[in-house]
Amino acid sequence: QVQLVESGGGLVQPGGSLRLSCAASGFTFSAYTMKWYRQAPGKERELVAGISSSGGSTNYADSVKGRFTISRDNAKNTVYLQMNSLKPEDTAVYYCKADQLLLKRTYWGQGTQVTVSS
Repeated sequence: QVQLVESGGGLVQPGGSLRLSCAASGFTFSAYTMKWYRQAPGKERELVAGISSSGGSTNYADSVKGRFTISRDNAKNTVYLQMNSLKPEDTAVYYCKADQLLLKRTYWGQGTQVTVSS
């Protein structure tokens, strides 16, 4: 059974930090590109960051460059999103996604809420 379970969300003050984790099971994690998305109330889901299967390549949305860092540990089947200098506009539900383009397979997690507020 495929599972992606996000954790680490919560309430944080502006300027603070959070580290999100996404634990994967039920598929060959190391063969999948991993991505973090977010969806704020009333807005469309947007791509935040992505990392290649080996971890050698990353990409970020302009809005989070220099503040967020995506990483992965293939031995632990886990992808992370380190979020620093958080802003109120970062408030959203954050989702992790696994992509395998050749196999045309995509899996989503259930999401974790991040709220940035004083």
